[in-house]
Amino acid sequence: MTHRIRKRLFSLASMAALVISLMIQWPAMAMASQARTISPVAFASMTDKMGAKAKEAEGKMESAYGEITGDTGRQVKGKAKQVQASAMNAKEAVKDGSRDVARKASDAADKLANKIK
Repeated sequence: MTHRIRKRLFSLASMAALVISLMIQWPAMAMASQARTISPVAFASMTDKMGAKAKEAEGKMESAYGEITGDTGRQVKGKAKQVQASAMNAKEAVKDGSRDVARKASDAADKLANKIK
């Protein structure tokens, strides 16, 4: 194995370790910073976003491995996983947007109800 390939594989392993450590830390940090306001829906959304990030990292690593080894099948599978992660992120963005709209409508209704009282 050449030095260049070893270096690239080491960087991929380092990236995987970083992603895994972040996946373990994110829920704990979110619960600590928002201990009173975290809801099951927010936690589920956070885990879905982490799943999308993990899928994206997995796709990047598989694609890079395919580039290193010259395996076009791995490259295509890696790119497909990245596209899947993009779709997962888009779904989460739509869910977040709809939650924001619902929250604003609820706040406006509360303000109107307070004015009527």
